Amino acid sequence: MYKLLELLSENADFTPAQLAAMLGESEQAVREQIEEYKKNGIIKGTKTLIDWEKLPDSGVRAIIELKVTPKAETGFDDIAKIVMSYDNVENVYLAASSRYDLIAMVRGNTIQEIAEFVSKRLSTLDAVIGTATNFVLNTYKQGGVVFHDESEDDEQRSMIV
Repeated sequence: MYKLLELLSENADFTPAQLAAMLGESEQAVREQIEEYKKNGIIKGTKTLIDWEKLPDSGVRAIIELKVTPKAETGFDDIAKIVMSYDNVENVYLAASSRYDLIAMVRGNTIQEIAEFVSKRLSTLDAVIGTATNFVLNTYKQGGVVFHDESEDDEQRSMIV
């Protein structure tokens, strides 16, 4: 039933009846499988993707890379829990990089707000030994969904010419 997970990850709005038809399964079997995935923590929830760039005053997003010293007992888990506890941190990943260990996706109202968050919150954590901040300028694709389409490009090009 990995195909069910693929379909749900593409569009969480599919109804069990639609999913059943696409999979050639009964609606009841699809409902039961979804519940099983939820119970086992495989499905963590559903989320609507928003193109924040189309809204005025939607704020700023940044990718913060952190070089950290892992703890002997818990590795990177303890510092990751601290980083993800901040409200403005949207995602935290453990990276296989030679320079940085954790990557945090952060949202703020201004560049200054994010800079202050990095300097006063993240950089002051005992395990953090270095950071790099990358500000997101444009989102082209997120969660498998294309955000930046060619018709918008054509409209902007015609306005410039």
